[in-house]
Amino acid sequence: MGIFSGDIEKLATDVLEQCRQKKWQLATAESCTGGLIGGALTDIAGSSDVFDRGFITYSNKAKARVIGVSTEVLREHGAVSEETAREMALGALKTAGANLTVAVTGIAGPGGGGPGKPVGLVHFAVATEEGVAEHRKMEYGDLGRSEVRLATVKTALEMLLKAASH
Repeated sequence: MGIFSGDIEKLATDVLEQCRQKKWQLATAESCTGGLIGGALTDIAGSSDVFDRGFITYSNKAKARVIGVSTEVLREHGAVSEETAREMALGALKTAGANLTVAVTGIAGPGGGGPGKPVGLVHFAVATEEGVAEHRKMEYGDLGRSEVRLATVKTALEMLLKAASH
């Protein structure tokens, strides 16, 4: 058993298997999870044939410089927005040369929330070579930092599995 719960481990295993069948390379672009999605995937032995890399772009500067998120989007919509999640997913796809990416940006707490952007808000985007396959906005609530981050990992893996299964 790895360091993640059984449901996360199963999702990660299933994502890797679906990508393996399609001969897809996978990358992540993570902000609020700080690399936990990549960690869940690489906790599975043999994941290196599918998982190419993860980008931990915690700061706006990193989002812009590393994966090409537009400074205008960051200024206009903020780091925690649908627009930023979409640009993160597409930027990671392009930078890694991957077939499938997931991006997450949110407010894990305990502080940092505000009007319209409460603690527990996370924006997700999954991208393939056809573009952004799905955006999802989740409001987990103020569950505690670790619980918001783990819920985010689980949702991201579910979204990756859905995209890889089509």
